[in-house]
Amino acid sequence: MLAEKGLVDDKPEVRSAAAAALGDMKSRTSISKLREALDDPDPSVALAAAHSLNLMHDDSAYNVYYEVLTGQRKSGKGLIASQTAILKDPRKMAQLGFEQGVGFIPFAGIGWEAFKVIRKDDSSPVRAAAAKVLVNDPDPAVTQALIDAAGDKSWLVRAAALEALAKRRDPSALDTVQMYLSDEKDAVKYTAAAAFVRLTAVKANSASKKPKNESEKKEQK
Repeated sequence: MLAEKGLVDDKPEVRSAAAAALGDMKSRTSISKLREALDDPDPSVALAAAHSLNLMHDDSAYNVYYEVLTGQRKSGKGLIASQTAILKDPRKMAQLGFEQGVGFIPFAGIGWEAFKVIRKDDSSPVRAAAAKVLVNDPDPAVTQALIDAAGDKSWLVRAAALEALAKRRDPSALDTVQMYLSDEKDAVKYTAAAAFVRLTAVKANSASKKPKNESEKKEQK
């Protein structure tokens, strides 16, 4: 396949375009090659491969998004190890977000203020987008990563992390969510409130489904 051949081209822009094309085509036969591209020395290629794998619901994509959010790859190698300077440069990260992640940056969820942040040379929209993608990552370590991200200096990342925690439906995050009910940023405060209501309901529902102990059973007889 021509697109697969492009994954090994000398030019990173060609490799990146090839990875994106395979995702657009939903080429499941190319998943193994896209997984290899996750360790490409150029971050734009790794992000494009991750985005394509995510479109095809392949969990290996989460490794890159986890790294973008936390600065560490789960497997211990990847973008940060080889391209620390690029991924810690806000201008370049913002550019990578537009070039490889426009499809997952949360424009609609947060609105006009988010757009103003995105227009700056700021990496926070890319990290916020990564938090949103990690909602479906089954790895328990992601919950802690999102809890840590809820305290980020960027309100965009805080809001995205809180929203992701709510959607993961893990009541263990309730204490963290409660901390941001009085956040100075309205978008974060309202997101925290919605998350608190949702996780409280999940916790109550879980408690109601627990099997009754013997004493409770006797009292009901």
